[in-house]
Amino acid sequence: MKKIKPGIIVTIVIGVLILTFVGLGIRSFVLRNQPVQAATGSGGGNGSSRSAAAVRVTRVVKDTIENTVMINGDVLAVNQVSIFPTVAGKITETLFQVGDRVREGAVVAMVDPSRPGQIYSTSPVLSTISGTVLEVPAQKGDTVSTQTAVYVVGDLNTLMVETHVPERFSNSVRLGLAAQVTLEALPGESFEMIVDEMSPVLNAASRTLRIRLRFADRMDPRIKANMFATVTLVTNVHQDVPVIPRGSAINTYGSWIVFTVDEQNIASRREIILGLENESLIEVAKGLEAGDLVVSEGQNFLSDGDPVRIVE
Repeated sequence: MKKIKPGIIVTIVIGVLILTFVGLGIRSFVLRNQPVQAATGSGGGNGSSRSAAAVRVTRVVKDTIENTVMINGDVLAVNQVSIFPTVAGKITETLFQVGDRVREGAVVAMVDPSRPGQIYSTSPVLSTISGTVLEVPAQKGDTVSTQTAVYVVGDLNTLMVETHVPERFSNSVRLGLAAQVTLEALPGESFEMIVDEMSPVLNAASRTLRIRLRFADRMDPRIKANMFATVTLVTNVHQDVPVIPRGSAINTYGSWIVFTVDEQNIASRREIILGLENESLIEVAKGLEAGDLVVSEGQNFLSDGDPVRIVE
């Protein structure tokens, strides 16, 4: 058998390797230049179609919307006064306790105006109204002046709610303004009240306006003086106006927008102007009409002209 020279074997191997690399290069070129079929969506046929975003929608309706302010207050007796002594001295006797009933002109305490080296008769402290003792700020043995309240007496047959309105809302308050009041002691219940009295000036220290409210209906006997109250003042009301859920509107660079949906389930961007608003609703002063279909959930990821899929 004829022996093959080593040089020929090397030449053959090199040739095989060259042919292999050339073949791989041709295959790669063909694959790169082969047309790729575009994936189609559920609509079929159109490779550029976008998938529909799932959204929830609500119709614009006409309703009444109220602008409210929520503040804290206290239940007080309408006729509540502090009783002061007519002379300065030491209290030698207190005749009533909290909760006791007193009559106008009744003696509630005695004050001894005596000083070292001077002895005087004790002086009575008289109640200026009939009512119930609400507080006894001074006790037997206390030294008081004519500006020291010895008793606080109030008529508990008629109660009110007193509260202080922050300065930024003070111009919205007026006599006769309606309010809703809830009490910590009576959870789940609310009471209709009306602004019956308001201070002509703001408190210089707290920058608040003191107001007092009376019950619109007969007072509930369960309500007691000094209960903690939460007052919701209705500062403005618009009736029969287009309203949408508060979360439907998006603030973009100082403007408010919503997305509406047409019969073809295509989302459209709308710029709107807001009116009154509360915790759940906003009034649309301009940009929408009653009956328009507005995206209430899922609108944050939409663009104008996107297809949508409405879900319940």
